[in-house]
Amino acid sequence: MIKILIADDHELVRRGLRQTIAAEADMQLVGEARTGAEAVALAAAAPPDVALLDVQMPGMDGIAAAAAIHAAQPQTAILMLTSYSSDAQLHAALRAGVAGYLLKDISGDELAAAIRGAAAGRPQMHPEILRRLMQQMPAPADPLAALTAREREILRLIAQGRSNKEIGAALSLTEATVKGYVSAVLGKLGVADRTQAALLTVRYGLVAPADLPDFGY
Repeated sequence: MIKILIADDHELVRRGLRQTIAAEADMQLVGEARTGAEAVALAAAAPPDVALLDVQMPGMDGIAAAAAIHAAQPQTAILMLTSYSSDAQLHAALRAGVAGYLLKDISGDELAAAIRGAAAGRPQMHPEILRRLMQQMPAPADPLAALTAREREILRLIAQGRSNKEIGAALSLTEATVKGYVSAVLGKLGVADRTQAALLTVRYGLVAPADLPDFGY
């Protein structure tokens, strides 16, 4: 059962999220907040598997709440859900450690799939957001050249949305060993997270765009 916390200052949005979650047999709503501060408090009291946060909320906004939740409960996957995103908000959210950034035009089925993906450790990005990041992200010439053959294998599987456990099973490695490889790969590429690493694999031809994880687009 995936435990979910939602936070949005609009009752109609929260109602829609409640209905989407209630329709899924493997999901349970464990907290509902109207502000970022409420979301942080609820996450501290009963850490969820996935937190769905609106970007713009009164007082503490969703990005500040995401940073606080990620710092205190790093095992919680955080999905930002918004009707519009500026580049500044997007990059601030990525720095806060979110697992995904979604626009509110997605369907209930797409949202449910994104929640499952985030809970499994896979980054979740709306296609429009993904395109924007690919266009904007700076990278040194041939950043993959510094990787060993094994690290390139690890990177390819990261880009395909595999969790550390799944990568270990595919390559006959322990999960701890995979975690070490992932840290080394991110460090060599100079990126902060798996999502940015996946974008680099597409830009430099290691993985085709169609092989990146999605949730039904």
